[in-house]
Amino acid sequence: MTTALEGITVLEFASYVSGPYAGMMLGDLGAEIIKVEDPKSGDPFRGWGAADYSATFGSVNRNKKSIILDLKSEEGVAAAIALAAEADVLIENFRPGTMDRLGLGYDTLSALNARLVYCSVTGFGGTGPYAKRPGYDTVGQAMGGLLSVLTDLEAPSGMGISLSDHLTGMMAAYGCLGALAARDRTGKGQRVETSLLTATLSFLGENAARYFEEGNIPNRKTRTQTAQVYSFVAGDDKPFVIHLSSPPKFWKGLCKVVGHEEWFDDDRFVDKAKRRTNYDELEALLAAVFKTKPREHWLDRLLEEDVPSAPIYTLDETLADPQVQHLDMVREVPHPKAGSVKLIESGIRMSDTPPEIRTAAPLHGEHTEEILQRIANKAGAAE
Repeated sequence: MTTALEGITVLEFASYVSGPYAGMMLGDLGAEIIKVEDPKSGDPFRGWGAADYSATFGSVNRNKKSIILDLKSEEGVAAAIALAAEADVLIENFRPGTMDRLGLGYDTLSALNARLVYCSVTGFGGTGPYAKRPGYDTVGQAMGGLLSVLTDLEAPSGMGISLSDHLTGMMAAYGCLGALAARDRTGKGQRVETSLLTATLSFLGENAARYFEEGNIPNRKTRTQTAQVYSFVAGDDKPFVIHLSSPPKFWKGLCKVVGHEEWFDDDRFVDKAKRRTNYDELEALLAAVFKTKPREHWLDRLLEEDVPSAPIYTLDETLADPQVQHLDMVREVPHPKAGSVKLIESGIRMSDTPPEIRTAAPLHGEHTEEILQRIANKAGAAE
């Protein structure tokens, strides 16, 4: 059985999250990912944890090979050019202009390798008034509009996950796959660009469409009211959620569970539009009921009535859940210094060419000799 991207080589000039996450996604699908790192310390995420294994680095750098190249030296740039001349994809997430100054820009490398898919990941795009600004995840969330629908704007708080970084990495991988598919037809590579700003804003398509239609600026509560999403704390202080969406049967099931079937005909809640208008009132009434008994009681009753609901898990609870365990979402792989490490599996399943975790994140420069020898062999064969 082959992998989806077997035979595809990806050069990664990227650090932190967005670029490496894109490379990781392609690596899970079977591409060979050659991560180019500087001689001093490599990807800064290597220092965000234990000396022998940084979980932060490891989470987005599995299935890769690490080569140390000094891109400030002629020898290092020459090696990078030699690798790019044979590569299928290049991913970089430097600030705009950096790769050009190094002699590794799109125009230079595409002239050497017309089949190269060259993916640039930036904070705000390659041109424009913000192009040179530093772009980091929370900045992307904030300026892309995402944070405004995730936090209370009167008491704002940052998110517990790098959403914009990961979204941008997904968009980069998506663009690379599209360019590879186009290359199969045309024989030519192309430039792919994404940014924290564009990836984040594109993710808000539903919110934007509603804004274009209604003219109302969305906030954190807009979708919860529209989709009838509720969050509660049960009598045992355990949190859970209910998502009624549109089917009337879910609303009727909820009323049965809380013992208020008279709400079926209550003018305040008789249809979705009324429930949206009177959302706060309904939420308060439900909260009082749900405080009377433990979470498990309510979730069991909601399940009996087929009402979409779930506990709000902490990560350890998610990992212990029987459905998560059934889906085999945790993979343990060997590591040359840490012994073994655990990672979360890919979120997709493919019947014929499944993604897989083959190796843990590489040590700094672990594959330098192997890859430089490959360059030397190719150079010798060409003479």
